[in-house]
Amino acid sequence: MNIAIVGTGYVGLVSGTCFAEMGSHVTCVDIDTKKIEKLKNGIMPIYEPGLEELVKRNVEYGRLQFATDLAQVLDDVEVVFSAVGTPPDEDGSADLQYVLAVARQFGQNIKKYTILVTKSTVPVGTAKKVKSVIQEELKKRGVDIPFDVASNPEFLKEGAAIKDFMSPDRVVVGTESKQAEEVMAKLYHPFLIQNFRVIFMDIPSAEMTKYAANAMLATRISFMNDIANLCERVGANVDSVRRGIGTDTRIGAKFLYAGCGYGGSCFPKDVKALVRTGIEHGYNMRVIEAVEQVNEQQKSIVYDKLNAMLGSLKGKCVAILGLAFKPETDDMREAPALIVIEKLLAAGATVKVFDPIAMAECKRRIGDVVTYCKDLYDAVDGADAMALMTEWRQFRMPSWNVVQKVMAGNVIVDGRNIYSREELEEMGFVYTRIGER
Repeated sequence: MNIAIVGTGYVGLVSGTCFAEMGSHVTCVDIDTKKIEKLKNGIMPIYEPGLEELVKRNVEYGRLQFATDLAQVLDDVEVVFSAVGTPPDEDGSADLQYVLAVARQFGQNIKKYTILVTKSTVPVGTAKKVKSVIQEELKKRGVDIPFDVASNPEFLKEGAAIKDFMSPDRVVVGTESKQAEEVMAKLYHPFLIQNFRVIFMDIPSAEMTKYAANAMLATRISFMNDIANLCERVGANVDSVRRGIGTDTRIGAKFLYAGCGYGGSCFPKDVKALVRTGIEHGYNMRVIEAVEQVNEQQKSIVYDKLNAMLGSLKGKCVAILGLAFKPETDDMREAPALIVIEKLLAAGATVKVFDPIAMAECKRRIGDVVTYCKDLYDAVDGADAMALMTEWRQFRMPSWNVVQKVMAGNVIVDGRNIYSREELEEMGFVYTRIGER
């Protein structure tokens, strides 16, 4: 099957590459000419484990190519995926200008039956706007060309996106016609030969499913962080509480880990957009509003602990381990580390940082206001305190003897609860974590 994917960001590039890996002929389209030239030369715009190898292999086999103009490839494709950005507006709503621009170009150039599938995360009702724009463009042309719109939200986890796409829990597709449903079923069949897990539904339900899924996961995180903060005050241990409730089959153990808050491109944006959708329809999403409020407060918890343990932060040196919002990505959008760094600098501290992947992205965002280090030990050298913000594997078992030798102080704030209190306190460190007194 021949398909085009507009947008070569995280969703578009991963989706296009995986479709190509399964035998489809894919053209990834982006108006950013520099990005397209880099992709043609094998230079990835994002970091995702295994993606570079997959892109290069499918380009070599002729199944994956790149272009800057959708109009030039429309004649050869059956399905167009729209995977452009939907950044939040100031009021929290999703900015649909790029989504509607794709719809406009689609309507201006199609010559035969084609399906436009929205893969970007968009509010309920977006498909109606997309369809209206296409119809408007066809009317301007004075033609009556059949087309369909569909919704196919992505559920990819950064750091595990290829596995998620190639072996999905489920594929959600919203359609309005049997023809579109049959085409989408054919497209996803190679991924789900043994267990066909495509869930077909109406388009508004598909659009809502994406927001509901991310909001539920964000809710579990904020709920557990709220419990963790209370645990500290009453003398309970949040890890014990997590094990106690996570073994309840009605609850389950996933996304119940306390920490310093969630970030990234999905949860913060989608929670805000869902709240805004409620407002636009005269309904207050009170639970979701609380989820967002708890998370914003939680992003400062590592700073609060450092401030309490060190007293005045002025003149102190703090080592930050981990900058990305989660391991296996260089994504720093809404990352808690950014909040902690900003507060530390404002308090007069000096900050040293290290992240295995996200150093360049951090420098792009905040410049040289921090010291960038070559590894964990370089970061803690001379530091009064160490704060773990991202649970990269290489941070899990450092040589504590070396850390102790090179640090100027002995304070460790564990923002992801991965270290042993007993081990560190026995060595003389002053250790604290989230959700435990």
